[in-house]
Amino acid sequence: MRLIKWFFLFVFTTVVIVSLYQTNWFQKKYMYPMYYQQEVYRYALKNNLNPFLVAGVIRTESKYNPTARSPKGARGLMQLMPTTANWIAAQNKLTVLSDQDLYNPDLNIKLGTWYLSELLNEFHNNEILALAAYNGGRGNVKDWMRRFQWTYDFTEIDKIPFPETRDFVHRVQKSKEKYQYLYGR
Repeated sequence: MRLIKWFFLFVFTTVVIVSLYQTNWFQKKYMYPMYYQQEVYRYALKNNLNPFLVAGVIRTESKYNPTARSPKGARGLMQLMPTTANWIAAQNKLTVLSDQDLYNPDLNIKLGTWYLSELLNEFHNNEILALAAYNGGRGNVKDWMRRFQWTYDFTEIDKIPFPETRDFVHRVQKSKEKYQYLYGR
């Protein structure tokens, strides 16, 4: 009899936990928070980007940690390499940045959204190619397009040769869809 009570208590608790996990409130608070919303929306709109795509990049790159730093040296929310960030700054007639400046959320999102917008323009608004270039480098993506005869209509994420980049594109797209569902109007 005692075992049956424990079993039903276990089942009831599991059902409650699973039900809570699936609520929009829980998903927004714990799984897909969208910090820095004002900056994300401002710079996404300024650069003609979907704000949920930007949120997906930030979640995938840094999990919204403004002091994130990769082993390769990328910094901040959108994980910008200092050399790339300074190139972006020069393109926008901004002063040369220190590596520490990239930990500033507003500046990092400003630079990262501009760069993502440039990549989308370069790759004819193909989100997959632009995200692959954001993670794996624009030169690599151009090389893949030549070697594998990809066109700007490319859609086969699983054919991206770098596993890290392939995973990055999958994760950003999944996060973008989830953000669109949770925060879209």
